[in-house]
Amino acid sequence: MAAELVDRDQIPLEALDSAYAAIMREIVATGVAPHYAELAQTLGVEPMRAKAVIARIIDLTPGWLHPGTDWIASFPPFNNQPTQYRVSVDGEQRWFAQCGFEALAVRWLFPGKTVTVEAPCLVGDEPLRIEMRDEEILSIEPATMVGYTRSQVGGDAANRPFR
Repeated sequence: MAAELVDRDQIPLEALDSAYAAIMREIVATGVAPHYAELAQTLGVEPMRAKAVIARIIDLTPGWLHPGTDWIASFPPFNNQPTQYRVSVDGEQRWFAQCGFEALAVRWLFPGKTVTVEAPCLVGDEPLRIEMRDEEILSIEPATMVGYTRSQVGGDAANRPFR
């Protein structure tokens, strides 16, 4: 039986919400994003529908697929492929953050747990380490950190909240 093509622009919002939540639950539980065939089983849908749902979610978020594959490479705030931003939860390291800013957002997925992010400094020689629990910073080394992005934060120049 041939798989039916799915127009990813016609996927209902409820289906996207369910799939997003299922993907995030899997990453939180295992440290790894599911393949579309695994997601299909979780959602009880045909694999091609799960593939289309993932593609649409990726279109709507700053995530991406690994080039030339159907594998989720990045699903913010996580990265499915190792990055320099290693995330540990209560001392267990199995997650990676998409970037330094997204690393700070990981904490909301682990309520009540100690989330530690460790990374080499990309411009200096000191390693970076921050421990958080919920909205509290427990420790930060070095005592001050500065974030950098090449992206235009706040949209186009005329509409940025700062200059």
